[in-house]
Amino acid sequence: MKPFHIFLGICVAVIWGGGFLFSKIAIEHFPPILLMAFRFLVTALILAWFVPVPRGKLFKIFLISLISAAIQYSLTFTGLKYLDASTAIIIVQLEVPFAVLIAVIFLKDRVNFIKFLGMALSFSGILLIAGEPRLSENLIAVLLVASGAFTWAVGQVMIKSLGIVGGFTLIAWVAIFATPQLFVASWFFESDQLMAIETASLTIWAIVLYLGIVMTALGYAIWYHLLGLYPVYQVTPFLLLLPVTTMLGGVFLLDEQLTLHLILGALLAISGVVIINFRQRAN
Repeated sequence: MKPFHIFLGICVAVIWGGGFLFSKIAIEHFPPILLMAFRFLVTALILAWFVPVPRGKLFKIFLISLISAAIQYSLTFTGLKYLDASTAIIIVQLEVPFAVLIAVIFLKDRVNFIKFLGMALSFSGILLIAGEPRLSENLIAVLLVASGAFTWAVGQVMIKSLGIVGGFTLIAWVAIFATPQLFVASWFFESDQLMAIETASLTIWAIVLYLGIVMTALGYAIWYHLLGLYPVYQVTPFLLLLPVTTMLGGVFLLDEQLTLHLILGALLAISGVVIINFRQRAN
């Protein structure tokens, strides 16, 4: 990968890691699916006026929005509501092996030993950060987040097979389709939506704006741009930096303790991503 594209991949990890942390704060007030509905509503309202209609691909984008946005975020953030952020973000890392496996099977992507080694090193860092979380106490929540990771990986492979659409165009239309899907899902599976809306503070609404504008519009535009340039297995390892971003944010925003496990795990995760990308440039 080019150095600038590596920088963009790291930016995505920082943007999404911060958004994951802010979401944990917001879902203490908003039902999680409703929060995601407002998130994509903001994205749609911001981008819809500036992008073309991807004619001939709308149905495929509708399916992508259903799987990688509506279903995935409903599962992941409902699970997050009942888990601590550090535990949930570790489970989210299942996106990487899921995406690689699906890409190898359906897209015939090739993954050599060095790339597997880099991914293993990064994943070892994630495990070190995780320590020994007591996942057995919240098995349903764990399964929700893991299922979200799988649906996200399926969605990314679907995007890869979509062809060139353009990052802003794709995320805009995903948001347009996902918004009503998420509001309907919230209507069926959640309660007390009106009370949550009426009592939301300015801080909560500010988080909604961050999720819609920065995390979704900007973050996914960069992500889809990178997916259009490189194989899935080469882009997804940047997701292994998400726990580092989220847990460092927890130190400064939630007064969590900076531990030796966190520092060593962060170094391992970053080293794995560097190895993967350095090897690709050498090839």
